[in-house]
Amino acid sequence: MFKYYNANALNRYEDDCVIRAISCATGRSWDYVYDYLSDIAQYEGTLLDKRDFVINYLDRTYQRLEGIYGNVGEISGMYPNNTLLITMQGHIVCSKNGVIYDTFDCRNRKAEYVWIVK
Repeated sequence: MFKYYNANALNRYEDDCVIRAISCATGRSWDYVYDYLSDIAQYEGTLLDKRDFVINYLDRTYQRLEGIYGNVGEISGMYPNNTLLITMQGHIVCSKNGVIYDTFDCRNRKAEYVWIVK
């Protein structure tokens, strides 16, 4: 299942999927996540939307699920009682209780990595 979700503080459509997905997964505001990730990225001398920064941050913060293959919708459906962060080429999304929350329906895209938040 897909549900429209845009946590952007000004309801804009930006390249902010990292902030949006983590905001959804943690229940924190878009502004909070933006500031938090910006501080970490600044400390590390990088940008918060860089692929390596995002993956390293998620690996440090959450448990990565190994051996999970399929598209985003299939993986979301495999974890109907959990909150997940799922990356795919050029994008990241939050799945809560089997529902994909995003500004567009990415259920058919091939998942790359999956982290369990709750």
